Amino acid sequence: MNPLAPAHIQNRNHFYSTPADFYDGKSAETRNLKPGEVSTGTTIMAIPFANGVVLGADSRVSTGTYVANRVSDKVAQLHDHIWCCRSGSAADTQALTDYVRHYLSQLAVETGRVPTVKSAAHLMRRLCYENKDNLMAGVIVGGWDPVEKGSVYNIPLGGTCIKMPFAIGGSGSTYIYGLVDAEFRDGMGEEEALTLVKKAISHAMARDGSSGGIIRTVVVKESGNEREYIPGNALPYGP
Repeated sequence: MNPLAPAHIQNRNHFYSTPADFYDGKSAETRNLKPGEVSTGTTIMAIPFANGVVLGADSRVSTGTYVANRVSDKVAQLHDHIWCCRSGSAADTQALTDYVRHYLSQLAVETGRVPTVKSAAHLMRRLCYENKDNLMAGVIVGGWDPVEKGSVYNIPLGGTCIKMPFAIGGSGSTYIYGLVDAEFRDGMGEEEALTLVKKAISHAMARDGSSGGIIRTVVVKESGNEREYIPGNALPYGP
């Protein structure tokens, strides 16, 4: 047993000479996955504008260094005008979105009103926080409702819920904080927000090995939802 290795590594049945051997090239996002579990790797992003929200994500799902799915859909619909972007464990986030979709449909029937984005975000937050020891899920919830119009809520790994002027997440987000900080401004229009989402995600995909494939976007407005995808050979990567 290596006395220099962290305690959680020393207690394993196998001997690892260094912590690096144990992690074996795994990122901070993938090293806590259960055996056989796949990670959405991921770059996800959302920007609200005056009358709605733009959400976007890459499409790569990986298990270690193997790409399990190159055209996954990480942008999931929770209600008519409420969507979320998923990062972390693919299984965990799919289960969470299924639960929240079910609860929101029940809420709409019982109250006779359209659920708000805030309600959806806090439902997601409660599920993430109360099960945080068993889940690995980072989620961005965004959409349109009659109360706040376009709004975005970020729910990172611990289960915190924060309303944001914009949100980015996943392993690829660390590469684009500077880009997004430089180019984002309050009061962006729909086209400006959509252009920035596409540009930022394509830059993250170029740098992050766990992000890739195509870009999927959705523009959520009162009038409806407009989905789009950008193929891998047409990414707006550049200055």
